[in-house]
Amino acid sequence: MKYILITGGVISGVGKGVISSSFGAILKCCGIEVTSIKIDPYINIDAGTFSPYEHGEVYVLDDGGEVDLDLGNYERFLNITLHRDNNITTGKIYQAVIEKERHGDYLGKTVQGKSTYSSSVYKTKFIFNTSVVPHITDAIQEWVVRVAKIPVSESGKIPEVCIIELGGTIGDIESMAFVEAFRQFQFRVKRENFCVAHVSLVPQPRTTGEHKTKPTQSSVRELRGLGLSPDIIVCRSEKPIGQNVKEKISNFCHVAPEQIISIPDLRSIYEVPVFMESHGIAEYLCSRLDLGVKLLPPMRKYMRQWIELTERIEHLKYEVNVALVGKYTRLEDSYTSITKALQHAANKIGYKVNIKFIEASNLEKAMLAEDPAAYHDAWHQLCKCDCVVVPGGFGKRGVEGKIEACKWCRVNSKPFLGICLGFQTAVIEFSRNVLNLKDAHSTECNETVEHPVIIDMPEHNTGDMGGTMRLGKRTTVFKPNIQSKIKRLYGNKEQIEERHRHRYEVNPKYIEDLEKQGLKFVGVDIDAERMEILEIPTHPYYVAVQFHPEYLSRPMEPSPPFMGLILAAKDRLNSYFARGCKLSPREPQSDYYDSDDDVDHLTLKQATLYSTDETDGSST
Repeated sequence: MKYILITGGVISGVGKGVISSSFGAILKCCGIEVTSIKIDPYINIDAGTFSPYEHGEVYVLDDGGEVDLDLGNYERFLNITLHRDNNITTGKIYQAVIEKERHGDYLGKTVQGKSTYSSSVYKTKFIFNTSVVPHITDAIQEWVVRVAKIPVSESGKIPEVCIIELGGTIGDIESMAFVEAFRQFQFRVKRENFCVAHVSLVPQPRTTGEHKTKPTQSSVRELRGLGLSPDIIVCRSEKPIGQNVKEKISNFCHVAPEQIISIPDLRSIYEVPVFMESHGIAEYLCSRLDLGVKLLPPMRKYMRQWIELTERIEHLKYEVNVALVGKYTRLEDSYTSITKALQHAANKIGYKVNIKFIEASNLEKAMLAEDPAAYHDAWHQLCKCDCVVVPGGFGKRGVEGKIEACKWCRVNSKPFLGICLGFQTAVIEFSRNVLNLKDAHSTECNETVEHPVIIDMPEHNTGDMGGTMRLGKRTTVFKPNIQSKIKRLYGNKEQIEERHRHRYEVNPKYIEDLEKQGLKFVGVDIDAERMEILEIPTHPYYVAVQFHPEYLSRPMEPSPPFMGLILAAKDRLNSYFARGCKLSPREPQSDYYDSDDDVDHLTLKQATLYSTDETDGSST
């Protein structure tokens, strides 16, 4: 087994997740089986109880694991299926060690260790519990070795390379135990099987106009002081860095210039694998880790799908405007998977997607008195968009605004996709305004409501918050003998599998009345007890789902509900159905290359786009 450790320096949020995913994408294109592990040093057992404002969206896996959003990047880039244990937290490690101690696995030994951190300012030493050895560091290493061997692809093959991303930045106290664990781990697995890539910000202050290398030097010095020497330094910057900057970093960080990669801000994250590959990262990794892969000359064919994807994105001529009516719109990472799913669908059809984030509470009538400007601006943005997505969420804040968005889409024949809470608000809105149940609501927002059309599931444990929802991949069965847009989008399958994350469901007492008035529940769970998909057949596209289709959307394989939404927004859904759910070969998504062509598939324009003049860092 080969291991690649990705660490970060200077600031968090520098792009380690995308860079880790890109390493994996390049290796997969070389025919190597890859798996990924994300380490989050926080004490939480998992990400399930986080507010999206705290740590971005909570990403859900097939097995119900609630994990960091970076695992979504891994799955999308590598087209693999990860497991809850692919996300390691300090809480999980401590929990595992304590359970072993309670079980008597340590044979009466004291579960502790000594690890000190010296302060040069106060000339004192502090003992941090996060850096105990050997039991904690042993547990980390054992966890990595165990999880790295779990198959994650459809082939069922054991991975050959495990990419490990250490969250946060080097120097964080809470990550010290993990750094120490990997310091030991590199000797355990031998140098030829262990590689370190350090991702660091190289700022370019406007006052001087030149790239500053001191933050990267300090970060690498700290990493080396903790016992890990980087083999690759990935420099993140707004603009490409020049050869002189690389040489300066090389001199002070003990890394050869060719092992320093500059990744500037690109148009799309899906350009990163092609950009990195063009700078020789595949050759270096295959040589450094002795992967036994014989690579073809530059501009090789194995990166073809990524080259085609980036070129398709570059050539998008048309736009589609999507309103996302949410509760956590101040942080776009709260809806990462949804924005990616919209991009996948729009790009496939030949459109660039513009997402307008609308705060749900600004659509509520109460906001008209409180902040008229915000109220009118929100409605103006909503009315201008081609289609609307109402995503999931928890709590009662903003629910009335989501209900208003559902009503506006239903009444004005605007293409609409509701997800999770969006599914539930669509039911509430229809109950109020079509069934005339004026106080219809969810028991999540009002436990004593007269018409509880949305209720909590019987098995839901209201005492515990973490991990108690209906989580993970579940089967949804389409009702027989129905005419359904969403079923056709899924290829007329009898049943599908999608990932869930919810505590509430449609009250069975109201289903018959809702369906009589035109709200059709076309998909149910395997026991036909829970409503999973609703649709208004007379509407151009009014679809809502209890599951989260965005989690299974991939750049090359967009999610069907999102495809339907974008097609309906551009009045192309009926023609798509008429062609048997196929896009016209004359449309923008068509392949750029002849599938039988064995020569280089990189156009001259693409080749020059990714070549860099090392003398001044400018693109040629």
